[in-house]
Amino acid sequence: MSDLRAHVPALGTLLTAMVTPFTEDGKVDYDQAAALAEKLVQDGCDGLVVTGTTGETSTLTDDENLGMFRAVKEAVGGKAAIIAGTGTNDTAHSVHLSQRAAELGVDGLLIVTPYYNKPSQAGVRAHFETIASATDLPVMLYDIPGRSSIAIAPETMIGLAKHQNIVAVKDAKADFAAATRVMAETDLLFYSGDDGLTLQWMALGAVGLVGVTTHVATRRFRELIDAVNASDLAKARAINFELEPVIRATMTRVQGAVAAKQILKWQGVLPNSVVRLPLVEPDAAEIEIIRGDLAEAGMDFEVQDGSAGK
Repeated sequence: MSDLRAHVPALGTLLTAMVTPFTEDGKVDYDQAAALAEKLVQDGCDGLVVTGTTGETSTLTDDENLGMFRAVKEAVGGKAAIIAGTGTNDTAHSVHLSQRAAELGVDGLLIVTPYYNKPSQAGVRAHFETIASATDLPVMLYDIPGRSSIAIAPETMIGLAKHQNIVAVKDAKADFAAATRVMAETDLLFYSGDDGLTLQWMALGAVGLVGVTTHVATRRFRELIDAVNASDLAKARAINFELEPVIRATMTRVQGAVAAKQILKWQGVLPNSVVRLPLVEPDAAEIEIIRGDLAEAGMDFEVQDGSAGK
């Protein structure tokens, strides 16, 4: 097999699936996106996924997606891998976005399983292979049946691993038995797609995390990954326990992009917590629950009038 592990430095080990900042009137705020990218890299990210699920890609225009790739590339290109979320449920559209992203100089592509259409596994494989063949960029498959309604079967993934450009998987289905088989039979690099399972995934053999909570606790996730790589299980376990309420606040109370933007506003990183419909900002009751979770981790924020943080 080819040495696909040579791609590890190119893709990174701690990747944040970035939110897409908006202005108060709902336009993409490219300056804020650049500033956020710079902060994430400064705090320990060696890769960024731009306009993935957390980046609200499904409500961005093509020009907005490309504008985000450009802004983040200009801000941190050369300092961290820029992985463009160019996957959709339309193969031809995904090819177009991928080729345009490649022209902008991104370092890799994140391609999600085609959603809504519910293709056969043969269709899934053809979709990925067609997109992967459209550029020379390394491709990370995104296996998330909770959103796409179908999983990538182990046999399909093993077949896809034969494509020279398909080098990694972001796994958000937590089927450890299936992943073990794929890891044993291929050179695919696995990334945890569940923030709360990072330690478990890395113990199994994953190389890192593509996370959302990493927006708000970047340095601790960097320390967690480094501890695992240093075989310091006691330290990794302690950090994992410490991060649990932060992950709970970010990933379980409201949609991840909604929670991440709210917390980033409280932290003073973003000026607002605006999201696009059909997403809405958390209500007062949800905010109190999120604040309670964060308080368990020693993160306490003053929120005036119990507002949604606008």
